[in-house]
Amino acid sequence: MVEVKTVHYAQDITAIGVISDTHIPSRGRFIPPEVFRLFEGVQLILHAGDLVDEKIIEELNVLAPVEAVAGNMDSALLQKKLGRVKLIKTGLFSIGLLHGDFLGRQADPEQLGAIFKPERPQAVVFGHLHKPVHKMYEGTLYFNPGSLIDPRRSGKPTCGRLWVNGNSIEGEIISL
Repeated sequence: MVEVKTVHYAQDITAIGVISDTHIPSRGRFIPPEVFRLFEGVQLILHAGDLVDEKIIEELNVLAPVEAVAGNMDSALLQKKLGRVKLIKTGLFSIGLLHGDFLGRQADPEQLGAIFKPERPQAVVFGHLHKPVHKMYEGTLYFNPGSLIDPRRSGKPTCGRLWVNGNSIEGEIISL
């Protein structure tokens, strides 16, 4: 089983930017400038893996702290540094974060949720599919922002935002 690293934030976080599968520089040269405008005012940014270049974290850190996990396209060094699965806890909520490649292309909510048991996060953010997913299942939001650089099946580059209100989380997929 994959190790789950828990990260605690002392302050309440209400606005979160979410990206995945940037593949920079192998499939794209840079983060689209529109993302920096869309993520203005977020208090946290989640990257669900396949960064390829760690500099992505530095670039996004100008907006807000970044929590990232490694994906299958990330180097062994980056996988060791970031880890593959995180549980982010703040205030009254928790979010599971993973790339999900080790679950295959058909990762379903039950598989994704099982990784975080016995904890039951209010949201699970994942990547790898390169297509957006926004689905509630048994009280948990399963959220994949798609890909900013290399969309598949959806046709458009996408990212996402999450809003936390008390102990509920809502998400939005944003087409660029």
